[in-house]
Amino acid sequence: MGKKRAFPWHRRLAAAILLLVIAGTAFAWWKWEHWTPDRDAYPVQGVLIGARDETPNFKALAAIGADFVYLEASKGERGRDPSFARNLEAVRQSSLPFGAVHAYDPCIPAEKQAANFVTIVPRDPDLLPPVISLDKLAENCPTQVSDPAVESELTTFLNQIEGHVGKPALLMISPRFEERYHIASRIDRNLWLERNFFEPEYGGRPWALWTANDELRNAASAMPLRWVVAMP
Repeated sequence: MGKKRAFPWHRRLAAAILLLVIAGTAFAWWKWEHWTPDRDAYPVQGVLIGARDETPNFKALAAIGADFVYLEASKGERGRDPSFARNLEAVRQSSLPFGAVHAYDPCIPAEKQAANFVTIVPRDPDLLPPVISLDKLAENCPTQVSDPAVESELTTFLNQIEGHVGKPALLMISPRFEERYHIASRIDRNLWLERNFFEPEYGGRPWALWTANDELRNAASAMPLRWVVAMP
């Protein structure tokens, strides 16, 4: 019988390093998935909920630290989040303050989108200020929409829905929308910006709300949640 060949020490070292790298990467990934901003720096934190989140337990959300909830409600002219009515009923039974989000479509006239919003979102003085999600660009509209028209129609839309709810809206602006239209500097409303793990700066001025982790794993929902913090 031949002698068993010894496994070279440098191969053993490389294997050990590889295992450490894999373990470290797995731990870092787990930590990021469960990360929320420091409560001392950001004492008020909440969550954005829509159809993608299935049916979260709102009381459990409060238990894990959510101080408020925003519910995706309407989209464009006719779009409605299929979970909005169910989530609205459920969140009313919890102690959490809540508000509604409309996904704005620059291809559709303001009046038609406002009609959709006011039909689905109740007039309720206890609701948080409404949020307008701005992500879709007007690049592929059936009829060409100029940049000034995007701003003008959005302003009209804001005036109409704010008359319904009685509060100024917040603008949830995606990086690509801001890069294209520079709305944060053109329309004077509080901003909701997005960036995982690091404070966003693309708005050019302070934000009011920040989506700090859009894949938060937690015990209150089977799906990852979009975790939001408020500026102190």
